[in-house]
Amino acid sequence: MNTAVTPLTTQDAEALVAAARAAAEAAGVRVSVTVLDAGGHLLAFRRDDRAVLISGETSTRKAYTALQLDAPTADLVDAVRPDGPFHSLPTALDRPLLFIAGGVPVRRDGRLIGAIGVGGGAPAQDHAFATEALAALA
Repeated sequence: MNTAVTPLTTQDAEALVAAARAAAEAAGVRVSVTVLDAGGHLLAFRRDDRAVLISGETSTRKAYTALQLDAPTADLVDAVRPDGPFHSLPTALDRPLLFIAGGVPVRRDGRLIGAIGVGGGAPAQDHAFATEALAALA
């Protein structure tokens, strides 16, 4: 039986952004946060004042990578090393993939409904902020 899963809403996306930003603020880190829907379309974006400018791009690419590969980007870093199974993937496609921790898929009832990406802190921090945001949505 194929049951419908409620898609990621704008309200969900704004809640994810707020929770990720709150986690980053508590750690004293300025970040950008991107939330994409299941189709890869932008639902919400926020760059903190004084966050490094490139964080806007990295947060979006992390979210896109997590969505397309349905995995946290933190789990994919080793796959793109020179001896990894996906070593050529970052350059093989004309797509904005980024294999740095901070992108996490968003699921509802076990189904992929979007992704969140955080950029601006150290990779482990960005991953923590994204996963804290997911916990707040749940």
